[in-house]
Amino acid sequence: MKANNRASLTIVQMNDTHAYFDVHQELFWQGDHAVYRQAGGYARMATIVKKIRAESQGNCLFCDCGDTLHGTYPAVATQGQAMIPILNSLGLDAMSAHWEFAYGPAVFNQRVAELNYPMLANNVYDKATKKLVYQPYAIKEVGGLRIGLIGIASNIIDKTMPPSFSEGIYFTLGRDELPPIIEMLRSKEKVDLIVLISHLGFAQEMKLLSEVKGIDVCLSGHTHNRLYKPVLNGKTIVIQSGCHGSFLSRLDLEVDGGQIVDYRHQLIEVEATIKPDPIVAELVKQALAPYKNELEEVVGETSTALNRETTLETTMDNFMLQALLESTGAQLAFSNGWRYGAPIVPGPITLNDLYNIIPMNPPVSTTEISGAELWEMLEENLERTFSCDAYKQMGGYVKRCLGLNVYFKIENPSGYRIQKIFVGNEEIQADKYYAATFVTMQGVPKKFGRNRENRPEKAIDAMRKYLSNHRPLRAEPRGTFIAV
Repeated sequence: MKANNRASLTIVQMNDTHAYFDVHQELFWQGDHAVYRQAGGYARMATIVKKIRAESQGNCLFCDCGDTLHGTYPAVATQGQAMIPILNSLGLDAMSAHWEFAYGPAVFNQRVAELNYPMLANNVYDKATKKLVYQPYAIKEVGGLRIGLIGIASNIIDKTMPPSFSEGIYFTLGRDELPPIIEMLRSKEKVDLIVLISHLGFAQEMKLLSEVKGIDVCLSGHTHNRLYKPVLNGKTIVIQSGCHGSFLSRLDLEVDGGQIVDYRHQLIEVEATIKPDPIVAELVKQALAPYKNELEEVVGETSTALNRETTLETTMDNFMLQALLESTGAQLAFSNGWRYGAPIVPGPITLNDLYNIIPMNPPVSTTEISGAELWEMLEENLERTFSCDAYKQMGGYVKRCLGLNVYFKIENPSGYRIQKIFVGNEEIQADKYYAATFVTMQGVPKKFGRNRENRPEKAIDAMRKYLSNHRPLRAEPRGTFIAV
């Protein structure tokens, strides 16, 4: 609301909700240990946003940075369609994307057409026409302000993910496209503010913002940062809101003459005690109903708290890799360093928990990998995780492994981080081949290994069988990667 040429605007951000429809366990650090409590759910998020809209007298933008239509069984089983009524009920203004492309660009375009708000990406191109697939920006008028919203999708989709994710399209960083869009929005469209809706990840966004001026607010996604305080990069305010829908961010701005003169920020936990919005709660109930009985089946129990919240090794992935090793008899096991996957607390494990670990349920695969290839693969992964050039950071956490121990220097340059690798108590030999099992091409990229084979069992099958043989489950850290 303008007063003496000033205007107020509230921006609400969600990112990386990964299709977590309802409340789930979430991890919080406390002193030297983790604690768990329930959080999240779109109906509770709707309650929070409704309250914020009332407090801001409608001068509110609600934006989503993506990783929204994929991550849980009901979403994957319907190729994201189960999410559409819920998302359309939230009153979102725009989004960008990453895992949405897992269904293939053609299916994702169907989902985009079903949304009642725009998908924005200045960096996704059609291979045949070289034209942008999605609109790069949108303009919203809120509370007397003209706001330019620019989207950047994750740029790693055609670089590190399965080829089906990027069939017929390609991705740029989006950096070079930004300055002309910013200039056009300022000079021709006369916007008061520019908001970037990004899924590049915090490190990449911080580098990009140091190179490209003119963005007032960056809504950051991909890296699951819980930013309890906004980060200033020059004059740009950067916020990010955790993952799994366990948090929303609220940013209240005071704007005068196209300049932010004051702001307040709050990272809001979506507490389980919040009363769900009844309309959204009913939509969530309808979306989950076809799968409820199946997913509630108890398939085992665990004495280890399973989570994916640590960079070098996780208990959740140790469980999955233990199951792969037992299923195949291999020496080594690998999977991608995924960040998503709600924690599982000690006690019963349901089928839903297993699908939250790996919703794609890929086949269990095997290969033979040489010591030299193993070293190269892990060096490549460490660079993609810890590169001092943020633009070369290309994924999640460190590749998940079992059956080996890696001693490495985080701070060393690319190709020189690993000091020693052991398989059991023996140092690896460059020309020796090791039997390995993995899930998805990200576990062991196709350029590594020989005699690759997909086995008849899938990841969920292997985990279910392992749980039946190990009750309760134990999957404690093993010191797979040790920073020295």
